[in-house]
Amino acid sequence: MECSDSRGSRRLDFLHWPDAASGLKAHRSTLVWPFGALEQHGPQLPLATDALFAEQILNRVLESLPAQWPIWSLPLQSIGLSPEHRGFPGTLSLSADLLIRLVVEVGKQLADQEVKRLVLFNAHGGQIGLLQTAARELAVRAPSMAVLPCFLWSGVPGLEALIPRQELQNGLHAGLAETSLMLALAPDLVGVERPCDGHQSSTPPPDGWSLEGAAPCAWFTADISHSGVVGDSRGADAFLGQRLREVLIEHWTGLFKSLMTSDWPPSADARRVRGPSTEHP
Repeated sequence: MECSDSRGSRRLDFLHWPDAASGLKAHRSTLVWPFGALEQHGPQLPLATDALFAEQILNRVLESLPAQWPIWSLPLQSIGLSPEHRGFPGTLSLSADLLIRLVVEVGKQLADQEVKRLVLFNAHGGQIGLLQTAARELAVRAPSMAVLPCFLWSGVPGLEALIPRQELQNGLHAGLAETSLMLALAPDLVGVERPCDGHQSSTPPPDGWSLEGAAPCAWFTADISHSGVVGDSRGADAFLGQRLREVLIEHWTGLFKSLMTSDWPPSADARRVRGPSTEHP
């Protein structure tokens, strides 16, 4: 069977159940669950910024894959873990334990329907660690299904050629990259302001410490930014956003192609067949 309907959809929820029944049991069947957030993104970007990025980039990637491949997306999870943006109107946040339970409960049902792989495709930096924890918990509960937690901006080659090093390291939220990408994807949702904020603090970090990095802290936006921006959005433009869109799509298209043409990662059944290793380094 072809794995998209007559409209070219890769959405699992647009399938009829008999097609889902056969598709989910297929060799290398893979579901991708996009995760975003509903949180402030400065005065210039919409609350749905991360959710929109996850869904639009993923849709473009999946549309480019061969129709016969058994891969679909789940509906977007548009509210995530966003306590760092508390105090900014419009921000909604679920608790960490609720999101972990959500991933485990949905994931276990997919595993029971013989799905082989579940990719958590996340565009919100504030829940990277949480989804890694949820993936590990799900893997324990449903060992027959591989779980792969991913972050939209992680490991993407070419970003360093487009975004200044300072902004790559410290433009953590609604800065140059996110504002530019939104100008390319949905310019009508972008306001006119271009804040540069969040870099100054009455208590600067000592050497070796930072908001994020090798020695991070659990920061709250309101403590370091008046506008909600942590970064410099002043140079944002649609041309840069289009280049960012291209490198993101190219990167994730390549990764999904390599995943769908492999049997990685090994399933619990494959591990049982091989048995424990008796070799030592």
